[in-house]
Formats: sequence, C-alpha cells, structure tokens
Amino acid sequence: MTALLSILHDYWKLLLIGSYPTGPLGGMAVTLTLSVFTMILTFPFSVLLALTHSRGGPWLRRLCSAWVALIRGTPLIMLLFWNYFLVPLLIGRNVSGFVTMLVSLVIYETAYVSEIIRSGIEALPSGQYEAAKALGLDFTQAHLRIILPQALFNALPSLINQFTSIVKETSLGYVINVQEFTFAATQVNGELLTFPFQIFFILAAGYFAVCYTLSRAAGRVEMSVQRRRTRAQPLPTAPTLLAEHS
Repeated sequence: MTALLSILHDYWKLLLIGSYPTGPLGGMAVTLTLSVFTMILTFPFSVLLALTHSRGGPWLRRLCSAWVALIRGTPLIMLLFWNYFLVPLLIGRNVSGFVTMLVSLVIYETAYVSEIIRSGIEALPSGQYEAAKALGLDFTQAHLRIILPQALFNALPSLINQFTSIVKETSLGYVINVQEFTFAATQVNGELLTFPFQIFFILAAGYFAVCYTLSRAAGRVEMSVQRRRTRAQPLPTAPTLLAEHS
C-alpha cells in the first residue's frame, strides 16, 4: 500500500496529463481526447452506412453487409498495424501515432456503431416512414426529422456502451507510441522496474473508474428511455377494452 501511494504521489501528473504543459499531452487526458474524437468522427459515417445498409438497394445492402463483416472480423490491432505501415507508403510521408490510432478507431468503430443505429432504425414501425411520406416529406427530410431522432434516442444506451469500448480500445495505442494512459503507465514501470503490480493496478483502476461511470450513465439513460416509452404508449380505447373482455 505504501508503494502504491508513493507511485500515485510521484507520478499522478504523468498518468493524468503526461508532460503537459512543458511537454506533450499524455496519460488519461489523451485517452479521453482520442475516445471523444473517435466518437465524433465515427457518428456521421455510421449514420450514412446505417441508412445505406437499411434503405439502399440490394447491391448496396450486400456491399455494406460485406464491409461490416470484414471490419468486425478483423482484429483492431491488425487494422492498426496496416494503417501504421501502409498509409505512409501511400501518401509518401509519416503520420503521427495519434492520427494513425484515430483513423484506425474510426474505421473499426464505424462498423459497430452503424449496426447499432441500423437496429434502431429497423426497430421503428414501418408506419413512421409511411406517415412521413404522406406528409410530403422526401427521403432526407423523413429521416432527419422523423426516423433518425427516434432511432438515435432508442439507441442511446448502446451508443454510450460503445463509447466505453472505445475508451478501452485506445489502450492499444501504446504499441505505436501514442502517449495515452497505458503508455504513461509503461513509462512509470520502465523508470521504477520494481513495482509492476502496483503500477498496473493503478492502470486497471483508472480504466475501471472511467468505464464504470460510463456504464452507470448508460443504465440511467436506458431507464429514462424506458420511462419515455411507457409514457408514450397510448391509453386503450373503449372498443379495445370491450374486445379484450369479450
């Protein structure tokens, strides 16, 4: 316990923000920054892929299905290495580890988030889209005003849980020298050498604190969604009640 407290006292700043402001930002700050940027950039691509997969023609649906299956069947670390070694060859210059990790996560997470959104779209009654068309809304207006708001609201707990997965997946960034939380912990371990259990216990506790908070938030959002759904259910009409008791 003494060693654990000593490590926290001496290296808390490195674990939280790296060498900032005298050096590059690192630690948990980079982990959260990378996670937030990944979710922001993933969202529009996921919506586009989900709509194409759900509403596109047969060939587009097959193409989207094949793409999702390919990405979901590929380990993230393999995709990370492909980007790390292949992209500089294609563009003729080096790319930072942060950008490589961000691009890899966006490609990888788009396949998962798009399926969450697609499930939310397809869970809605078909009458929603028919009613939108009856009001004179075109495809884009119907989905932006009617379909997507409902689908995204219903999918919100799953989206938060996926954000939790992104936070954990950023830990792979240390293999390409992204100065995130795991990289900071390995730096501390490299300096001390004698307390690996305590250092990686702190690492696990840090991830647990963030992911548990997000999981609790997802649970609360899910309860809120369920309450809204219950309130939105119409009361049974008199003919319905008579039919049920007859």
